[in-house]
Amino acid sequence: MEEKQNVLVLNCGSSSVKYKVYEMPAKQLIAHGYLQQIERDQYEDAIRSVFDTLKDIPIHLVSHRVVHGGETFKESVCIDENVKAKIGELARFAPLHNPINLIGIEVAQSIYPDVMHVAVFDTAFHQSMPPSSFLYALPYEYYEKYGIRKYGFHGTSHRYVMGRVEELLERPKEQLRLISCHIGSGVSITAIKYGESFDTSMGMTPLAGLSMGTRSGNIDPGIIPYIEEIEKTDTAGAIGILNNESGLMGVSGVSNDLREVMAKAKDGHYRSQLALELFTTIIHKHIGLYLARLNGVDGIIFTAGVGENNPIVRELVCTGLEFAGVILDREANRSCKGEAFISTPYSMVKVMVIPTNEELIMATDAFELSRIQSDCST
Repeated sequence: MEEKQNVLVLNCGSSSVKYKVYEMPAKQLIAHGYLQQIERDQYEDAIRSVFDTLKDIPIHLVSHRVVHGGETFKESVCIDENVKAKIGELARFAPLHNPINLIGIEVAQSIYPDVMHVAVFDTAFHQSMPPSSFLYALPYEYYEKYGIRKYGFHGTSHRYVMGRVEELLERPKEQLRLISCHIGSGVSITAIKYGESFDTSMGMTPLAGLSMGTRSGNIDPGIIPYIEEIEKTDTAGAIGILNNESGLMGVSGVSNDLREVMAKAKDGHYRSQLALELFTTIIHKHIGLYLARLNGVDGIIFTAGVGENNPIVRELVCTGLEFAGVILDREANRSCKGEAFISTPYSMVKVMVIPTNEELIMATDAFELSRIQSDCST
C-alpha cells in the first residue's frame, strides 16, 4: 500500500492567505482555512498563524501557488535557491503577487525545513500556446530582450476542469477541443486543443482580456495617456484605475460583486444593466473567437464563483451560439447545483458546469513530484 502523505497547499494572495491540507493519494481534505484583508507588513505573521493552526497535523509536503512563472517554468517544480531567485526576477511581471508568494515560501521553509516544497505556477499550463497566440504585434526584439508576450493565468483551474471533462465525456483530452470559462472576480477564457492550452484571454498581466470585477480588460492603449492627462496622474495611477476602479465597478458605479450589480439591474438601474450586458457580451465574443480558432469545439465549461453559481450569466453567454451547435437546456441550467451538464441531449457541443479545485491540482503535483524526486536542496 502506498504511504500516506499530508500535503499543505498554500495560496498567498496580495492581501489573503488560503490553505488546505490533503491526505494523498486518497485526495481527502483534512484541514482548510482562509485569512483576508492582510496588510503587507503583517503578512509574515499571518502566514505563521496558519502554521500554528496546523501544529497537530504532520505535514510531509508543501505546495505553493506562484502567479508568474514566465517562460522559465512550464510545469510545477521542486523549489531550490535557483527557483526562488527566478521567481524573484519574474516579479517584474507580477509585482503584487510574486514577492508575496516568495514570502510564503520562505516562511514555510523556515517552519518545515525538512520537507519538499513545490511551486505550482498560474502561467505554466499556457506555455504550450503557439507564437500566433502569445505574441503581440510589437517590435520582435521586445519579446526577445524583455519577454513581452502573453502568458495567461488561471492555468491550474483550466487544467483541473479539463481533467474532469475527460472523465465526464469518457474521452481522452487528446481528442477534445474545449473552451474553459473561469468566471470569478478575475475572468479568463482558454481555448484547449487536444489537452493543451492553445489560446487564452489574459495577457502579460492579469489586467488583459475580459471585463472583470474591478479590471477593465482589453482597451485601446491610447486611452492610458489620455487618462493620465485628464486625471493629472502618471502611468502607475492610470494602471491603478484600470485595475481597481473599472470593470463591473466602474461601469455600474454600484459594486464589483456581480450579485449586487444584477440586483440593481433587476430594479431598473441603467448603469447596472449596462455593466451586466457588457460583462456577458465580452465573454460571448471571446467564445466566438475561440470557436473559430479551434474550428469548433466538443465542450464549453463554466467554472469559478460566477461560472459555477450564476445561471443568468451562463444563459446570456450561450444565447446566440446555437449556430455553432450550442443548445442550452434552460431548465437544467437554472436548477444546476454543482457539477452538471446544462446542454440538451441533442446539443453537438456539451455545455458543463464544473466547480474548480485548483488546490487539489496543487496537492497532486506536489505528491507526484515527491514520488520521482526525493528532496530539494534549499
